[in-house]
Amino acid sequence: FIHTTLWRALFGRSADALEISSTKANEYMITDNEPVLNSFISVPREMSQLNCAAYLAGIIEGVCDAAGFATEGVSAHWAEGDELWPGKTIFLVRFREAVVEREEMLKAGPG
Repeated sequence: FIHTTLWRALFGRSADALEISSTKANEYMITDNEPVLNSFISVPREMSQLNCAAYLAGIIEGVCDAAGFATEGVSAHWAEGDELWPGKTIFLVRFREAVVEREEMLKAGPG
């Protein structure tokens, strides 16, 4: 929902990628190659590490929590070393273990 519907409602397009962590079942990564928020905010040189798309991490966390998918937190990270997309941002979503357990029980079905 967040990767497609929410992104489309906010930015007119889907996010560029959605991945599940290969090491932790409760972590998902949403990738945006060109976050719109970074395009319209000027950051002083001395604050070059600031990723203004971190604001969107708060929106993602709020949507997840409101939908009953409690998170341990959502953070925004620069994707370093990508020369094609210098503003590429990865949003790391960490769901609470109770959410993962509930979803596994729902997948298993009755019985």
